Amino acid sequence: MVNAVWGNIFGSPREKKVIIETLGQLPAFEGLSKNDLAQVERVTHERRYKAGEPVFDEKMPGAGMYIVLSGEVVIEKLIGDDNKIELATVGEKCFFGELALIDEMPRSAGARAKIDSVLLAFCKPDLENLLEHNPGLAARIVRNVAKMICRRLVETNNRMEALETRISTLSHKEK
Repeated sequence: MVNAVWGNIFGSPREKKVIIETLGQLPAFEGLSKNDLAQVERVTHERRYKAGEPVFDEKMPGAGMYIVLSGEVVIEKLIGDDNKIELATVGEKCFFGELALIDEMPRSAGARAKIDSVLLAFCKPDLENLLEHNPGLAARIVRNVAKMICRRLVETNNRMEALETRISTLSHKEK
């Protein structure tokens, strides 16, 4: 039986198991052992957001990435002074904000909870702490995150090419 006081502070073994299983399903933690995933779980931070509540705003400094344990988060971009467009909706067992693990540049988009959501924050200082105490583990995580960033860049390039082709086709039809 889990102690009511200490269970609230350290989380129940069942909750830890669910988090470790979730981490193991993410590309950022691909190829990590159960022991490695348990080390990552220990440095993550659970955050709860109400529907409509911002997770972070565009242009604010990036502190780390977020993993959706439950709920949905909308990634949005400010166009002009007050017009926002939705770039993506991130659901359970997906992550966002991973650029902040690599670089401290301002957030390129904002994120807000679409519905009540529980997120797991994996912050850059936590990754740096892992780098100091377990450089092999940290290097595998950074390599995985870099691969994800590359995949997303290729996908963005493909979308840009498709958009440019569509615009070109439409402008030729108008002539």
